[in-house]
Amino acid sequence: MALLVPCLSFEAGAAGRLEQFLSRAQPGELFAGADRYGEIEGDPPMAPVFRGRDLVGHVYLNSDVTSAIGYSGKPIHILVGIDEAGVIRGLKMVDHQEPIVLIGIPEEKVVASLNTLIGQDLGRVSAGAVRPPQVDIVSGATVTVLVMGDSVVRSAVRLIRGNRLAATQAQVMAPTETREVDLTTSELRDWETLIGDGSVRTLRLSVGEVSEAFREIGRPEAAERPETRDPQDQFIELYIAPVSVPTIGRSLLGEVQYERLVQRLKPGQQAIVVAGDGAYSFKGSGYVRGGIFDRVELLQDGQGIRFRDRNHTRLADLAADGAPRLREIALFVVPEDFDFDVTEPWELQLLVQRSIGARDKATLSYELGYTLPDAYVTVTQVPAAPAPAPSEQVVQPEAPGLDAAAEARLAADDEPLWQRIWKMNTVSIAITVVALLVLTAIFFFQDWLVRRPVLYRWIRRGYLVFTLVWLGWYANAQLSVVNVLTFTNALITDFNWEFFLSAPLIFILWAAVAAGLLFWGRGPFCGWLCPFGALQELTNNIAQWLKVPQIKVPFGLHERLWPIKYIIFLGLFGLSFYSVAMAEIAAEVEPFKTAIILKFVRDWPFVVFALALLAAGLFIERFYCRYLCPLGAALAIPGRIRMFEWLKRWPECGSPCQRCAKDCPVQSIHPEGQINVNECIYCMHCQELYHDDQRCPHMIQVRLKREKFQALSSPASRGEGPVKTVISHKGTRIETPGAVTRPTT
Repeated sequence: MALLVPCLSFEAGAAGRLEQFLSRAQPGELFAGADRYGEIEGDPPMAPVFRGRDLVGHVYLNSDVTSAIGYSGKPIHILVGIDEAGVIRGLKMVDHQEPIVLIGIPEEKVVASLNTLIGQDLGRVSAGAVRPPQVDIVSGATVTVLVMGDSVVRSAVRLIRGNRLAATQAQVMAPTETREVDLTTSELRDWETLIGDGSVRTLRLSVGEVSEAFREIGRPEAAERPETRDPQDQFIELYIAPVSVPTIGRSLLGEVQYERLVQRLKPGQQAIVVAGDGAYSFKGSGYVRGGIFDRVELLQDGQGIRFRDRNHTRLADLAADGAPRLREIALFVVPEDFDFDVTEPWELQLLVQRSIGARDKATLSYELGYTLPDAYVTVTQVPAAPAPAPSEQVVQPEAPGLDAAAEARLAADDEPLWQRIWKMNTVSIAITVVALLVLTAIFFFQDWLVRRPVLYRWIRRGYLVFTLVWLGWYANAQLSVVNVLTFTNALITDFNWEFFLSAPLIFILWAAVAAGLLFWGRGPFCGWLCPFGALQELTNNIAQWLKVPQIKVPFGLHERLWPIKYIIFLGLFGLSFYSVAMAEIAAEVEPFKTAIILKFVRDWPFVVFALALLAAGLFIERFYCRYLCPLGAALAIPGRIRMFEWLKRWPECGSPCQRCAKDCPVQSIHPEGQINVNECIYCMHCQELYHDDQRCPHMIQVRLKREKFQALSSPASRGEGPVKTVISHKGTRIETPGAVTRPTT
């Protein structure tokens, strides 16, 4: 079966962009030791890179080859250095307008995540032999990082499959061999034999050796903080071995533990043992706090994975005769989504950390390599496939060694990024949809709920806690006025649904808010789904519980302050037509990024600003929502088109009764009685009062009339004697003389 190479299609005018950005990177930044670029050629444009007279690779711009639209709606431009073997050698982000990176998460952190692609062999990815590598996720910038990594990988693969790198094509067509673990060989071996034949590999370091290594990388402050005083002390003695290989597994785990492992492993899945002793722990404490072992990483073919607690089993000792007593022994099952071939060379990278201050750490890494001894491997030669003639380059023969699984991987590689992101977030999407359905039920059954004020208050506060903790701090699903500016700018330029779909929770919430505007106005979002709004209300509730005095803003002043947020929004909206990037910077008037996305881990001016707004909210409930929020203003404008009126009012509301107006938490009810839906957050406090016959004057009058009618309708009110119960006994009526009788049974 032949594999069709996709035809490369590119935007008109793309050829000029590489030349525009190439001057922003020196050749040595993309290829070690490179000193000059050659002439730009081809479509998409690529420039050769030289070290002296030697060609070391090519450089291209990712956005010339594939979509690189970020969260801002604008392309993220990255120069990519790739050699003729299809290996990424260097990357440099030369231009972007991502708001979270412009102000928020340091660009160095995002670039460091992108740099995990350096050294990746994308020739094998293009052939379907391995899955595309993934960049490390940066909390708060997930979409930006995923878009960058995806655009680099996809662009490189498209160039390789388009035969722009001839050496890679030859590499794919080269003769190969298949190596498989020999499952027929299974015996018990002692510790010395396992060490001697290479079944178990070891790394030994002393405290002094590690200190000297820190000095060599220019971190003398770390060298002065050794784990022990004696430099000859053992820093770590680290052992690794693949225990999914029968002989190694039975020898190190014992028969019972090995059989349990075999039952646990899925076909083709592997497991390794990592054991250590000495002053340094290879486990660390990260897996206790966050479930991840951050000091060791499994590496193969330029790809790596860190193990999580769900992949880990603690072992007390090793079963092989003569095995030493070791302080830490861990059994790690390699996750299925990591393409790990135990018959090929692999490494375990040990990350060594030393604290050099209250929060800073110096790090260096050591790699312990492993190659499975030939005694455990069976080798089958595969004949080379003939190289295609130049005229046949569009259709390639199937690469040797590729099977249906490889073809499936090729097909999966062409799946749009947004679809992969949605699949990655299935659980979060389901939780969000359920939460929205619950909120819809609250609104539709509001009359039933507000008649039970205690139950309703618990439901509301519980929902606000969910919005703040899960939707905000955990899922980072905080809507922003930046979304409005980006969407508007996309409508008048190059609209593309794909980059909006790249943030599934944000997309779902915006869809829900759009529907809610037709029914209830801005209230569903501002009062229920905004994490920062929830934070303000919950902190104010705590302040009231602690008897913090509340300030009642005079209504005349209040109605002159709430237009401020509309002025801020219109200013940002107008600025976005001049420069979206400048508007996104100015949108820092929103404290959402600081308080919710970055969880106050930010430069002190931003933190002080956010805390000041929260402090004001302790005395004036939802101070920021009332007077400064540009997103609230943006939602209030289309919210005027709502089609239904769900909030009920009595004729007496406002004239003469002022109870609801005085009790409204955000003063959205005019003294005249009408509700200003532009300011209403739909807390339903006024609806509690509407049905309360102890606090609402109208309902009090209704209750008094009902009680008076009941009193007049009672027998005692008509001059009759007191009602006495007639006792029935075996069907015989017993009457009380002179009394009004009421039979009972």
